[in-house]
Amino acid sequence: MAKELTWREAIDKVLGAATTPLHYKEIAEKIIADGLRISLGATPAATVNAQISSSIKRDGASSPYVRVAKGTFALAKSSAAAASPIKDKLTPTIEESDESEEQYDIVSSFGMFWRRDAIQWVATPKLLGMQQLGATPVDFNKQLGIYLLYDGREVIYIGRTTDRPLGRRLFEHTLDRLAARWDRFSWFGLLPVSESGQLGPLPATYEAAKMIPALEAILIEALEPRQNRKRGDDLSAVEFIQREDPEIQKKRVKASLEAAIEKM
Repeated sequence: MAKELTWREAIDKVLGAATTPLHYKEIAEKIIADGLRISLGATPAATVNAQISSSIKRDGASSPYVRVAKGTFALAKSSAAAASPIKDKLTPTIEESDESEEQYDIVSSFGMFWRRDAIQWVATPKLLGMQQLGATPVDFNKQLGIYLLYDGREVIYIGRTTDRPLGRRLFEHTLDRLAARWDRFSWFGLLPVSESGQLGPLPATYEAAKMIPALEAILIEALEPRQNRKRGDDLSAVEFIQREDPEIQKKRVKASLEAAIEKM
């Protein structure tokens, strides 16, 4: 069995084979698809971004990487991208974070159109999501933020999780007046997610200049207006895809066995 590459070795291999600069999420997806890493953690895309960003911050011009656009990188020796002039703005320019595990400064994670029937509904349900296939699942039961309930594709309710976490609020909607009206939900969370898959504490403050792009990104993702030609780009690296609660699968297998036994 081939030795697993380090994150830096895997990043170098992917960028070295690329003909164009890549977003760090694309780099992570390629690493997973090519089997360059087996141990992915819960936030592989954030880990890739942190590896590259820390090198650029620490090594400066001697770093093997160059940032050609927000979240997009290439190997310095092969990049022909020139810096684009920055237009004047009414709000302060927001520099990209070089923290060891960068996540968006307002919304740390989100999930779109998660299925109600993929969750075992109890008072503290498991809301399992993965940043990418193969990554460690994260339980967002205790996440804080806002959520939307859907009847098909129509938004029928918007709520917030402040005094009670996301899992509890959604569970309550399986029992209240909305119980029979929703089949999917989306959520936008504020608690950061660590590489091990744990939710961190709620930040005490937020920069005012970062609120506008955050609100815009949430609205674009949640409402999907037809005239917006792009998604909420500031959320593109933190989306989590839903993973069905294993208890649902167990119940399905049990029901199939019981049905088979009855036919015998």
